Amino acid sequence: MSEHRRKPPPPQGGGRAAARRGQPDPSSGRRGTPRGAAGSSADSYEPASGSGSYGPEAGSRAEARRATQRSGGNRRRAAEPGGGRGGPGGPAGPGRGRGRSAPPAKKRIIDYPRAGKYGWQRWVPSWRLVTGMFIGFVGSLVAVAGVGYAMVTVPNVADAASAQNNVFEWSNGQVMVATGGEVNRQNLNYSQIPAKMRYAVISQENKTFETDSGVDPNGIGRAIFNMARGGETQGGSTITQQYVKNAMLNDQSQTISRKLKEIFVAIKVGATVRKEDVMQGYLNTAYFGRGAYGIQAASRAYFNQDAKNLNPGQCAFLAALVKGATYYDPAGATYLDVNATQANNSRRALLQMQDTLDKMVEYGHLSAAERDKYRTLPPIKSPRSNTRLSGQIGYLVDLAKSYIVHNTDITELQLQRGGYTIRTTFDKKKVDALEKAVQKVRSANIKPDLRPKYDKYVQFGGASVNPKSGAIEAIYGGEDATKHFTDNADATGAQVGSTFKPFVLAAAMEWGVRDPKGVADQPREERTVVSPKSIYSGKNKLKIHQYNGDVWTDDKGREWLQTNDDDKDVVEPGKPGYDVDLRYAMQESVNTAYVQLGMDVGLDKVKQSAIDAGILKGSLASANYPSFSIGTSDPSAIRMAGAYATFAASGQQRDPFSVMEVKDADGTSYKHKAVPRDGYSAEVADNITDVLRNVVEKGTGTKAKLPGRQVAGKTGTTDGNKSAWFVGYTPQLSTSICMFRMDDDARNKNRTFLEMYNTGGQAKIHGASFPAEIWHDYMSQALQGQPVMNFPTPTPIGTIVNAEPSPTPTPTVAPSPTSSPSPTASPTESASPTPTQTQTCAPWDWKCNQTGGNANGNGGAADGGQSPTPTSTDTTGADVGGAANGGVGNNGGGGNNGGGTFFGGTKN
Repeated sequence: MSEHRRKPPPPQGGGRAAARRGQPDPSSGRRGTPRGAAGSSADSYEPASGSGSYGPEAGSRAEARRATQRSGGNRRRAAEPGGGRGGPGGPAGPGRGRGRSAPPAKKRIIDYPRAGKYGWQRWVPSWRLVTGMFIGFVGSLVAVAGVGYAMVTVPNVADAASAQNNVFEWSNGQVMVATGGEVNRQNLNYSQIPAKMRYAVISQENKTFETDSGVDPNGIGRAIFNMARGGETQGGSTITQQYVKNAMLNDQSQTISRKLKEIFVAIKVGATVRKEDVMQGYLNTAYFGRGAYGIQAASRAYFNQDAKNLNPGQCAFLAALVKGATYYDPAGATYLDVNATQANNSRRALLQMQDTLDKMVEYGHLSAAERDKYRTLPPIKSPRSNTRLSGQIGYLVDLAKSYIVHNTDITELQLQRGGYTIRTTFDKKKVDALEKAVQKVRSANIKPDLRPKYDKYVQFGGASVNPKSGAIEAIYGGEDATKHFTDNADATGAQVGSTFKPFVLAAAMEWGVRDPKGVADQPREERTVVSPKSIYSGKNKLKIHQYNGDVWTDDKGREWLQTNDDDKDVVEPGKPGYDVDLRYAMQESVNTAYVQLGMDVGLDKVKQSAIDAGILKGSLASANYPSFSIGTSDPSAIRMAGAYATFAASGQQRDPFSVMEVKDADGTSYKHKAVPRDGYSAEVADNITDVLRNVVEKGTGTKAKLPGRQVAGKTGTTDGNKSAWFVGYTPQLSTSICMFRMDDDARNKNRTFLEMYNTGGQAKIHGASFPAEIWHDYMSQALQGQPVMNFPTPTPIGTIVNAEPSPTPTPTVAPSPTSSPSPTASPTESASPTPTQTQTCAPWDWKCNQTGGNANGNGGAADGGQSPTPTSTDTTGADVGGAANGGVGNNGGGGNNGGGTFFGGTKN
C-alpha cells in the first residue's frame, strides 16, 4: 500500500490491542510483533538517532525522488541500505519498501557530459578537461613532428633532376624521336656562382634569406589550407623551401603527405645546412626552361657562356625565369599557352628584370650607376640546340606536348621528367609532303637576297585534319624548329580574310535573316532561312545598312562604305545591275554582299556560327563592326582546317587533336576518345560544301583543282595584303595554308605584319596564288592511293531573299562581252541634283528606288567611314542619281546607295 494512503498512527499508548496490531510500544521503543512472527533479531527495529519511523522527518516520496535526481541514480539505487518505502531504516532494519542496495558510483576518466550538472551546464567541459585535451594535442603534435624530423634526410643535389626520355611515335607506331631525358645540368661550387646572381634571386625571391630560419610559417599554412580544401599547392616561400622542392623532383605528387614531408625537410635543412650550401644547391637545381637545370646550364642555354661571366643584367633576367620559363622566355611558348607569345614573354621578362635590378639597388646589392647599364633585354640565343628537333619535328613535339598538358592529368613538370611513350596522330608521309610543297613554292618564288624589301620575312603555315576523326595528320610550322621558334600552324595572329565567309553563309542558313519590322534578337522561327540563290549587291564602296534598313554608323557617326577586293564593282553575268547571288558572291569573293548578309543575320549569330564549326572563341575579333564577316579574326591554321572539316563531315564537329595515346611505365595513362557534336545540320553543311565546290571549279580557287576528285575550298586575302589563305577539303582530308610577312625576332619590340605587295614578284598576294598552289601540290601527294570519294548531294535550303530583279539602271561598265548592260534610267528616278532625299519606299524594300541625291557621290574610305570631301571618279550618270561610280552619295546620292536600291540593281 502506498505510503500516502496509510492510516494515521493511533494515539500513543499500549495495551493488548496495540500489541495485536503490532504497534510500537512507546515506552520500549520497539514495534509490536505481527501475528505469527517470531521474535528474531531480524524483526527488531532501531530508529536512527534524530529520525522517526513514520513522521514528517522521515521525508516523503517526492523528497526521495529529488534525492535520487541529485545523486544521479534511479529510484532503486537511491535507497539507503535497508531502507524501505517509508524511509531510511537502521543499519540492519528491513524497512517495508522494495528498495535495493546501490553500489558506489564509479569515477569516469573523462567526465563528459558532466555528472551533477543539469541542462546546458552538463555540456560545458570543465577547465580540467580542456587543459588536459590541449596538453594531449600539443604533445601529439610534438611527437609527430619529432618523428617526422627524425625520419627525413637532407636532400642530395646529385640525386635531383634526373630524367628519362619521352618517346614520340608517328601514327603508325614508328619512332619519330626520343627526347626530353637529356637533362642539361652542371653543378657549380658556391665560389663559382657570381655574387650578382646570388643577390638577384635574394632580392627577388627572399630578401631575408641570409638571416631567416629558412621556413615561412605563413606560407606553409597557406599551402596546407589550399590542399585541405582541394586547391593547388603553393611553391616554397623562401629560397630554402624552393631548394627543397627542387631537390625532391623524384616525388612531385600534389598530396598533403608529400607537402608535409617537404616542410620537415625544409625545417631540417634550415637548422643543419649552411646558407652558402643552400644557395649553391638552389641555383644548381632550379629549372630555367629549355631543359636547363641549374645556373651553368641556363647560362649556356640563353647566352652561350659560362655562368661566371654573367653580368648583372643577365643575372636579373635569369632570376625572372625561375618564376616560370613558359611565361618569361622571350622565344615564347605558345604551344603551352596561347598567351605565352614572343611579344608577351619579352614584355614580362623585361619588366621582371627591371624590377629585380631596382630591388638590388634598394637592398644595397648594386649601385645605381651600374644598374643604369641594363635597361633592355640582353641578346638571347636560339632556344633549340637539339638537332633531333630540327625541321618539322620540333613543331610536332611541341604540339603533342601542348595537347598532353592541356588535355590529360600529366603536368608540364611530369612531362619534363620523361618516361612516357606518346603515340601521335601525325602521318610521316603527309608531313614530308606538306614540307616539300612549301619548299617548292618558296625556292621558286621567294628571293630575300634578290628582293629584300619585298621577300624578306615571308612565312608559311599549314595544317591537315581528318574530318572523320579530328586527328591532325600534318602541319607545317616554319622553315626549321631550331631556327624559327613560332609554330605557324598554331597561333600566329594572321587574319583569315575571306575564308571566314562560309561561316556567314552558314549562319544565314542556320538562323536566317531578321525581319526588318521585328526586334534585333528575333527567335529562329520568326526569321527567314536564306537560300544561296538570294540576291545581294556587288557594288564597290557600298553603304552598309542594319537589318532594319538604317544606315550603319560607328560610335563617331561615320558611315561604313565597304569595298571589294581590288576596289572594284562586281557584276554577275545574266543579272541586272550589281545584283549577285550568294553563290556567285562566294565564287568571286564579293565583300559587299557578305558584309551586308552578316548585318542582316546578326554578327552575334555569325560569331556563333564560327564557334559551332570549331573556331576558338578567343581567336575571334570584335563582332561590333561590319567587317567581322570578312575575316578580321585570327584563328590558327589548325583550327581553320578543323572548322572546314566540319563542313566535310556534314556538320559533325570534332576538335583537332594530336595525341592518340600516352603510356607510362605502369601502362596506358591516357587514350583519346572522340566526342563529336553537331556543329551544323547536315542540310546546312552540305549546302556550304556545294557552294565552296563552285569556288574551286569556277571561281578564285581554280588552282586547287584535283583532277578526278571533288574539292571544296575558299581563298582569303586580308586588308593591306598582309596575309593570304587557302582552305579546302575533300571528303577525306581538310587542309589550310596561310602566308604572311612578319619579323618574329624576339628583340624586335614592334613586330607587325608587313604588306605583301610585289612579294614573290607578284603585284599582290592572293589566296588564289601561292597558298592555293601549295595546297594543290600537297593534297595531290597526300591523297595518293586513297579512293576517290564524292560529297553528299545537298538538299535545297531556304528562301531566295530579294528574288525580284532590280528595276534600276544597269551599270555603265560591262565586265565581259556577254554582259553588256546599257545605262537606261528607271522611270521612277529623279534627275534633280538637289542634295536632299525623299524616301518613298519602306526601309526593307531593297528593290525600291529612292529619289533625290546630289551629283557627286561620297567616295568613302575602304574599311569604314567616308572621305572628308565628296569625290567622283566618273561623272557618267551624274544627272541621274549621283555619280555613276563615285561611291555613295551624301545620304542618298540618287538613292541610299547612290542610285536607287539598297542591295539589288544599279546603285549609281
